[in-house]
Amino acid sequence: MAGAPLDPIRYPFEAPPAEGEAREVAPGVLWFRLPLPMALDHVNVYALDDGDGWTIVDTGLDTRRARGIWEHLLGGPLAGQPVRRVVVTHYHPDHIGLAGWFLTRGAELLTTRTSWLFARMLTLDEQPVPVAETLAFWTAAGMDAARLARRAAERPFNFCDVVAPLPLGFTRLRDGDRITIGGRDWAVRTGDGHAPEHATFWADGDNLVLGGDQLLPSISANLGVYASEPGADPVAEWIASAERFRAFANPHQLVLPGHRLPFTGLPLRLTQMIENHLGALSRLETFLEKPRMAAQCFPALFRREIGEAEYGLALVEAVAHLNHLLKAGRVTRRLTNRGVWRWQKAN
Repeated sequence: MAGAPLDPIRYPFEAPPAEGEAREVAPGVLWFRLPLPMALDHVNVYALDDGDGWTIVDTGLDTRRARGIWEHLLGGPLAGQPVRRVVVTHYHPDHIGLAGWFLTRGAELLTTRTSWLFARMLTLDEQPVPVAETLAFWTAAGMDAARLARRAAERPFNFCDVVAPLPLGFTRLRDGDRITIGGRDWAVRTGDGHAPEHATFWADGDNLVLGGDQLLPSISANLGVYASEPGADPVAEWIASAERFRAFANPHQLVLPGHRLPFTGLPLRLTQMIENHLGALSRLETFLEKPRMAAQCFPALFRREIGEAEYGLALVEAVAHLNHLLKAGRVTRRLTNRGVWRWQKAN
C-alpha cells in the first residue's frame, strides 16, 4: 500500500498491571487484567470513573478466581464505589463472562444487539456432547478420524461453563451512537469479522480508543467459521472493518485493546491487519495448486506449529480463509463421498 511512511507502533506502558492491581492509563481510566486458562493467558478490562460509580468495559470469564479478583478490585482500586454500568465490546466469553454477575449486583448492561443475542442464546444452549451439525462440519473440514472420535465423545466447550447467566434486559449500542463514559463523549463504531457487531469506542478530541479485540497490537484476532454459519466470510468483514476505521485513526490515539499492551500508531496497525490477511490468502491460494482439506492448510496460514490447544481455532480460521477465496472465485471445492470438502486453486 503506497504512500508516506506511517508512524511506528509504540507501547507507552512497558508492563501490564499485576493481578488485582490497577494502572491509570488516562485521567479517570484504570486498566486491569483478568487471567485466562489458555495460551493467551489474560484479558484486559477497563474501569472509567463516572463520579458516583464506575463503568467497566468487559469483564473476564466467570470463574471463582476472576470473581475473587473483582471483589478485591471493588474494595481496593475502585474505592468501594459501585459498578453502575457494564459495557461489553463483544459476546466472547472472556469479555462478557461476568456481565450477568454484575447485573445481579445492580449494574446496567450496554452492548450491541448481536452481542446480547449471541451471548444469551449460547448460555442457554448447553450440550453434553457435540451436536450432529458440528460433527458434520468437523468432518467436512478434514478433522482426522481419531481426533473426531475423541471429540465426539467429550463435552464440548459450553458458554454456560464460564459465562454467568444473563438476565433479561440490556441497553442497545449501535454504530454511530454517542455515549458519555467517565466524563468523556465517545463515538460508537462497530466492526465485524472477529465477532459480529463488535463495538469500539472513540473519545471526542481526547485521542483515546477502546478497541476490544477489533484493534489488537502484535497478534491477530481469530477469524473463524463455525457450524452455525458454515458459509460465512469473516475475512471480508474484517478487512472491510479495518478499511472503514482508517478514516477515524490517527497515530497519536492511545488504543486500549482487549489483549496485550495499550499502543499508539493505529494507522500502521490497521494497515498491518489488512496486509496480514491479504498475504495469508495469497499463500493459501498458491498452496492449493494441489487439492487439500481445510485441516491440511495450516502450513500456508500459520507461521508456527499448531498443537492440540490451538487446533480448533486454527481449523475454523482455515475454513474462513478458504470461504473467502471461494467467494472471490479464486478456488473451487468438491465434496467427497466421505463428506469432506477438497479445495483447489481455480484454473
